[in-house]
Amino acid sequence: MTTLGTPLSPSATRVMLLGAGELGKEVLIALQRLGVETIAVDRYEHAPGQQVAHHARTIAMSDPAALRALIEAERPHLVVPEIEAIATPMLQELEAAGVVRVIPTARAARLTMDREGIRRLAAETLGLPTSPYRFCDSLAELQAAIDGADGMPGVGYPCIVKPVMSSSGKGQSKVDGPADVRTAWDYAMAGGRVAHGRVIVEGFVDFDYEITQLTVRALGADGRVHTHFCDPIGHVQVAGDYVESWQPHPMHPAALDRARAIAKAITDDLGGQGLFGVELFVKGEQVWFSEVSPRPHDTGMVTMTTQWQNEFELHARAILGLPVDTALKSAGASAVIYGGVDAKGIVFDGVDAALALPGVELRLFGKPESFVKRRMGVALARAADVETARLIAKDAAARVNPRAA
Repeated sequence: MTTLGTPLSPSATRVMLLGAGELGKEVLIALQRLGVETIAVDRYEHAPGQQVAHHARTIAMSDPAALRALIEAERPHLVVPEIEAIATPMLQELEAAGVVRVIPTARAARLTMDREGIRRLAAETLGLPTSPYRFCDSLAELQAAIDGADGMPGVGYPCIVKPVMSSSGKGQSKVDGPADVRTAWDYAMAGGRVAHGRVIVEGFVDFDYEITQLTVRALGADGRVHTHFCDPIGHVQVAGDYVESWQPHPMHPAALDRARAIAKAITDDLGGQGLFGVELFVKGEQVWFSEVSPRPHDTGMVTMTTQWQNEFELHARAILGLPVDTALKSAGASAVIYGGVDAKGIVFDGVDAALALPGVELRLFGKPESFVKRRMGVALARAADVETARLIAKDAAARVNPRAA
C-alpha cells in the first residue's frame, strides 16, 4: 500500500526534480495533484518548473559537492533527474549510502546521460540491433572512423555525429561528405553539455520513420514491477531537435511487437520505476534501437491531448508506486512554438487565434529568456485522425507569434 503525506507538513512526501524545464514543470504539476511536496532544481532562476513547485533551488547540478549539499539539506524521499547535465556519480554514491532513492535508479541516470554507456549496453551487452557506430576522441579519429582504418570498415557517408553527452539534439549533425567532417566535429564540441572531446559517429540507417515508444515500469497489484506501453508516437526532427509529433503512429504489427520487445529489454536492464522514452528506427518489419531517456520525452508532449493519463502523470504515478493506465483517448498531434527572437520577458500575440481552432490547446512554458530557436511553447491538437491533427497543430503553432515586449 502506498501512503502519501500532506505538503509542507511533517508527513509530507517530498520529491526533488533535477531539471525544471517544460517537461519537469508538467511532472511537478502531476505530483502536486497527488499531494506531493515538490522541490524544483535548475541551473538558472525562474525556470518553468520553479514557477509551480513548493520550493525552488538554483545550483550547478553538474557540481558534485553542490548537488550533495543540496540533497543532504533537503532530504527528499525521491530524486528525479529530468536532464542529462547532472553529477550522476554523486547520485550513485548517495543512493548506495541509503541517503535517497533515485528515479529510476542512479545507474540508469548515469548510463542514459552518456551515449557511449547506453549504446554499449544496448548493442554489446543486450545484443539489440543498432546502427553501426564508433567513438572518437579527435578529429583525426572521427575521419578514420568514417573512412575505415587498420582493417576496420568505416561507417561511411552519410553519417550522424553527436557529442557523447548532450540533450535535445545539441551538437548533432548529419555528415554527407568529407567537407562536412570538421564542421560536424566543431559543432559537437560546442554542443556537449558535460564531457567535451568525445563523439559518437553513427552510420546512417535507411529507415522509413522514427518513433518514440513510451514505456512505463510500474508496480502492479501483486507488488511486482510490470511493463506498460503507450501507443507509438511518430515525430519529425530537424537538426536533432523535435518539431512535431503525433500519436498513434501506424505500424506493421510485427514491427510494433519488435519495438516493444526492444523497449522492454533495455528498460528491464535499467530497472527501477517510472516512464522511459525509447527512440527507435523502423523500416517495414525491421526495428533498430536509437536512444533511451529514463524520463518523459519531448515528443511525448502530444500525450497531453491524446491519452487519459499523459506521460507526466504516468511518470508521477509510477515513481510513487501507484497504478497506471496507458490507454489512448484520441488521435492527436503537437507542434513546437519557437521563440523567434533573442529577448527576455517576451510576449505572445495570436494566442486567441490559435485557441479558436477546433480541438486545440496550448502550453506556453514561461521560460524567462527567449532565443530564436529555443522551444517556448507547444500547440496540441486532437482530431478524428492523425493527419488532420497534424495540420491543425501546425496551423495553431504558426498563429502564435512571440516578440520582444
